[in-house]
Amino acid sequence: MKILVFVKQVPDTDDVKLDPKTGNIMREGVESKLNPLDANAIEAAVQLKEKYGATVCAISMGPPQAEDVLKKALALGCDEAYLLSDRAFGGADTLATAYALSMAARKIGDYDLLIFGRHAVDGDTAQTGPATAAFLDLPQITLACSMDVQDGYVICDRALEDCVQKVKVKMPAVVTVTAEINEPRYAKPINIMKALKKPRTVWTADDLGADKEQTGIKGSPSSTKEVLEPPKRNTNTKYFEGKPEEIAAQIADMLHEERLI
Repeated sequence: MKILVFVKQVPDTDDVKLDPKTGNIMREGVESKLNPLDANAIEAAVQLKEKYGATVCAISMGPPQAEDVLKKALALGCDEAYLLSDRAFGGADTLATAYALSMAARKIGDYDLLIFGRHAVDGDTAQTGPATAAFLDLPQITLACSMDVQDGYVICDRALEDCVQKVKVKMPAVVTVTAEINEPRYAKPINIMKALKKPRTVWTADDLGADKEQTGIKGSPSSTKEVLEPPKRNTNTKYFEGKPEEIAAQIADMLHEERLI
């Protein structure tokens, strides 16, 4: 079984800057991290690998520094990593992103299951996974809170507002997962070291054979008219002095004053 898991690098701060011309996030100089729900996607893929045997390929699209999240994916149990990095991909909306990811899936080939996190915290659209399924003409299951495979089918529970729906579709298929599906593991130091020796590949639009009219800004039919930067948080720092028991008492008093305890 071959599983493709798609991951994204997102800002690790609310102090983001926006390009005044494009409205896109300016990522230079901003700390980044693995999109939290993509960690659940990785964990779901690795659990299936451990249970049934599989090759798990991690895929991301972004600038060269996005390789950091792929290194983490490898340390968490993925076997191979692919970074789609090209100026032609820049400024992509969810449709253009899904197109590029679908072309990567086609180039890798022979896949059985494609797993996405439900959404990315920097966009919160939940569109990329379903759109990728559409480009590949694959059945899809969204909002999966459990997942298993059996006799060529993927079986998931979907947590809806008023019920839990059990869905079974024939593979290959696309699944988007929620945070409730599992508790992502931490990368062990030995696995971080092993990750450095696992294969990592960088592909451009030309490598994928992609139509550049469908990538990046050119391939993005949607545009953002206005984006507001999140409000800056003001924090007041208070320092306590004294013996440990005195400091503990002062902290307790402060928490009591703030009605936190």
